[in-house]
Amino acid sequence: MILSHTPSDLVAIILAAGYGRRLGERHEQPKVLLEFDGRSLLERRLRTLEACGVGAVSITIGHDGERVRAAVDLIAPRLDVRFIENPRYREGSLLSLLAQREVLDSGRPVLVMDGDVLHDRRMIDRLLGGAGEVVLLVDPELEPGDEPVKVCFRGDMIVDFRKRPEFPHDRHGESVGFFRFSPAMAAKLAARCQVLADAGGGMLEYEEAIRDLILEAPERFGAEDVGDLPWTEIDFPEDVDRARDVILPQLSD
Repeated sequence: MILSHTPSDLVAIILAAGYGRRLGERHEQPKVLLEFDGRSLLERRLRTLEACGVGAVSITIGHDGERVRAAVDLIAPRLDVRFIENPRYREGSLLSLLAQREVLDSGRPVLVMDGDVLHDRRMIDRLLGGAGEVVLLVDPELEPGDEPVKVCFRGDMIVDFRKRPEFPHDRHGESVGFFRFSPAMAAKLAARCQVLADAGGGMLEYEEAIRDLILEAPERFGAEDVGDLPWTEIDFPEDVDRARDVILPQLSD
């Protein structure tokens, strides 16, 4: 099912509250302000969303949030940009998504996006054009180890979504960390985040809430393969080097 909405109907949530502790001494500011070829991850994301016609952006900030605000003021995109603070940003990313509950409950389709990803613009096109009440992006080329969040399939159905999957599956790939939710599913996501937080899940990552929704109704989820497009998540110093030396030269814009 392809939902009847236009990009201008969407609100894009960007999770940008983290402080990048795993980058060590190389980086002290918010990860979204890492620059590649003179443009930060955040500037690149906002420009791409604007070019794709997305109408509004809501950014969760935490560590050095004022610097993020100032950076957006300098970029000055033709987007409706708002900021939501997560004072508990040192805990799990579940709380950074829960801070956006008003947006998730707004009755609008929503994009949920990790802020620390350098990516090709065509990934957003595929996210917007994918079929399903919830669409996620998956790269079948999986990095080894427990760090990547794995999208697990049995046939064409997503049956698990975790760094360490629990259920049997035929194949898996890596989640990019970009999702599109229908208004109804965005509200369900907000409710599930609240349940987990109320149960003491402050240290959980937001993927656990999405996983619960997948296990409840996998038929409502679709996945778009982006294995042919350049991208990388930036968590460690070597990711910065890969982003600069390998990914950046391949980007389409």
